[in-house]
Amino acid sequence: MTAAVPARLDRLLGRGDPSAPALLSRGGQITHGELDRMVDRVATGLALRIARGDRVALFLPKLPEAVVALFAIARAGGVAVPVNPLLKGPQVAHILADSGARLLLTHGPRAALLAAPPCPVLTLEADWPGLIATPPAPPDPPGGDALAMLFYTSGSTGRPKGVMVTHANLLIGARSVASYLGTTAEDRVLAVLPLSFDFGFSQLTTAFHAGAAAILLDYLAPRDVVAAAVRHGATQLAAVPPLWMQLAGLDWPATRLKTLSASGGRMPEPTVRALRRLFPAARLHLMYGLTEAFRSTTLPPELVDTHPWSIGRAIPDAEVLVVRPDGSLADEGEPGELVHCGPLVTRGYWQDPERTAQRFRPAPPASRFGGLAVWSGDRVVREAGGLLRYVGRDDETIKTMGMRVSPTEIEEVAMASGAVSAAVALGVADPAAGMVIRLLAVPAPGLSEAEAAARLAAHFRREAPAHFAPADLRFLASLPLSPNGKVDRVALRRDHGA
Repeated sequence: MTAAVPARLDRLLGRGDPSAPALLSRGGQITHGELDRMVDRVATGLALRIARGDRVALFLPKLPEAVVALFAIARAGGVAVPVNPLLKGPQVAHILADSGARLLLTHGPRAALLAAPPCPVLTLEADWPGLIATPPAPPDPPGGDALAMLFYTSGSTGRPKGVMVTHANLLIGARSVASYLGTTAEDRVLAVLPLSFDFGFSQLTTAFHAGAAAILLDYLAPRDVVAAAVRHGATQLAAVPPLWMQLAGLDWPATRLKTLSASGGRMPEPTVRALRRLFPAARLHLMYGLTEAFRSTTLPPELVDTHPWSIGRAIPDAEVLVVRPDGSLADEGEPGELVHCGPLVTRGYWQDPERTAQRFRPAPPASRFGGLAVWSGDRVVREAGGLLRYVGRDDETIKTMGMRVSPTEIEEVAMASGAVSAAVALGVADPAAGMVIRLLAVPAPGLSEAEAAARLAAHFRREAPAHFAPADLRFLASLPLSPNGKVDRVALRRDHGA
């Protein structure tokens, strides 16, 4: 363990210079001191309305008020439930009902989406002035292993489920990320991801842990990200692979960006190479994470050019093991399940003991931490130097003509062809082969579907074994994205998997 972390999420706000900027947005800037005082005032208002442990949902754009509210909920002793602002009424209603939210903080346009919310609604327009009244300060709430937030996943299986995240999970995670990214008080972190996404919220906690500034941006187009980076002098930018793929295809003027990071899915090697050409002096971190355990691995930037396919090694404060089905450690070069152990492991799924028991199980005997671990269901291989290579999910493996094939391997071959700008491989039932490979792809800019198909076919013949070749190729104008910006594989399987 390294430097100590504060005991409670909202205590991160006291780490920066009170006169230095903490939040930057189109509306101006808020200093660390101002932010702390605003959080204190809203917390005192909330404490009159909630009891300790009450869930308070937040359904707002990425406004300064949203940041204030999230930290004020912690200071008032509540549990924050950030709702992705892209969701519609039925999805929001499910999260409110499932979490048992005591209050919903939103604004007029989003409140209008909710026909019959199951809890009282407070809006910025009508109720924010009352929240920032100044009654006596609320009692000192718990921190540490107490519940701080529920992050609702995008629902890869069934309805979205709430991951129970503690104060300690968030604070240790902030320390860990700030450590390996090298975040300092001079940094300006461009926050482009939803605050309802653990990767997005960690842009705030990492910045505040280091006393840095966070730049709030709800972008409409990738060029908005470029403009904001230039306008605010951003030094750090984190994004999911689909957004990085778009950003890598743009013309960038000179910027102050020095640290780039990616998580939330596989980063195609051509995109990695393009980013290295665009930002040769920047440090690029390729990461792997789980909402159930915050973040797991990062590839040291000095290895990106030689190992662009790797997800790296365990981050500080995390233990990552590669294990066989019997729980023993897999050998180097042997595929196994990635198991995450240590203090970043969350408390499971909210009011869902069955799914919690499936994913959160006792750590393998080799773990130095013990306790509960997250058994990810992701298959990885430990290679030379302890670096990990992602293979795919156990439940997505394609078995064709007696051969096991990872969708990730198929997608990597397709992307390396230069014929497509995005690709997803699915296994489709077939009476003769068991399964055949269906490739869903977006043609590269400037190529017709016929040209892209011909180039793909030639590349697979030249660079891959015969059983890798897609039996069915379908071109799409774009791949659907989840509310968190990841490729929505569930929607693709639903619409194109039969």
